[in-house]
Amino acid sequence: MHYVCRIGTVEGAVREEVHEASDAERLRQDLQKQGYHVFEVRPRGLPRFAIGRSGWSRRRKPVDLDTFVVFNQELAALLGAGLPLLQAIDLMLERQRHPLFGSVLRDVRERIANGEELSAAFEAHGDLFPRLYPSTLKAGERSGDLEQVIRRFVRYLKLVIDARKRVVSALVYPAVLVSLSLAMIAVMTVYVVPKFSTFYDGMEAELPQLTQITLAIGTFLRDRWIPIGIALVVGWFFLRRWQRTTQGQLVIDRARLRLPFLGPVLHRFAISEFSRSLATLQEGGLPLVPSLQIAIGAVGNSYVRDRLSPTIQKVTEGRPLYETLEQSGVVDDLAIDMVQVGEATGSLATMLTNVADFLDQEVEIRMARILSLVEPVLLVFMGLIVGILLVSIYLPMFSAMGQVNA
Repeated sequence: MHYVCRIGTVEGAVREEVHEASDAERLRQDLQKQGYHVFEVRPRGLPRFAIGRSGWSRRRKPVDLDTFVVFNQELAALLGAGLPLLQAIDLMLERQRHPLFGSVLRDVRERIANGEELSAAFEAHGDLFPRLYPSTLKAGERSGDLEQVIRRFVRYLKLVIDARKRVVSALVYPAVLVSLSLAMIAVMTVYVVPKFSTFYDGMEAELPQLTQITLAIGTFLRDRWIPIGIALVVGWFFLRRWQRTTQGQLVIDRARLRLPFLGPVLHRFAISEFSRSLATLQEGGLPLVPSLQIAIGAVGNSYVRDRLSPTIQKVTEGRPLYETLEQSGVVDDLAIDMVQVGEATGSLATMLTNVADFLDQEVEIRMARILSLVEPVLLVFMGLIVGILLVSIYLPMFSAMGQVNA
């Protein structure tokens, strides 16, 4: 049978190949022995679905990270209490209320009972969990200290969740202000301004240029809001489709990093993701090159991910990590210096964790600064737009009253 395999090479490239094999799991193991990182194996001719023994046929939504943290905390506690792995999973299956996660755990339990390792069982459902998880489990299985490796992963996951929540919550307030501002301007332009058009039709005096422009824009939007709305929806649909392509995602993510004020925050957050992921994998005992492959793949920004990818091949050739990170052009000098110290002293994981902590603090400080500026800037912007609209509407009245008084 032919299978389509999505694999990552030691050079950092990701490609799809077609292989012939009798069993998908055996093919996965053969590719891993050849040094590839296997992202997906699916029968040829089928769409890119999550295929497992449980028979799913559609791409599934990833498991909520909070739910996943609780699961790993319980798993580590049960393993620490001396329970065998299968018995620990059976106990958690009895208490699992998440339908999809429960189905996944049943499949994982079946795979383990059939002789697969825990890491391989979860890797078969890689679309549902963080990419670091199967590799972290594999490192724990190799070291024989699965419980401590899971606990380290839980700490990592909590820090990532906390960082993401801080960024999202900081962006909510500006987003609400911008939305309300745009909604108010739209209502005034589309509804209020055209109401004055009929009133001014009876005036014999020529309207000021500002009033003519405002009325023309308001009338145009009022009379053509349906085709404009359709055009916006269609444009948004094609933009989203283009964004899902490799080139589109690269262009948009690069543009995000160039945004004023917000771009540096997103850049630091991406490097923090990379540093913390790499630190977690190094603490688990995974070799540097496979750790780099996984950590780079865990970075959310595709542009940063693309710039970091060449480091895999360079490190494979024996070059120092700090030197390759410096050549990428996306890592700050302070982070590079800390990585250099970590490599020289044999404490790379500790220094990478320090880099991530420092960048998280930078993100928090910069977001606080942005928030302190957002409200006054938006208020000034709203006042300016509303003022222009009001002046353009009432200016002819003032002119008419002046002529009457004269």
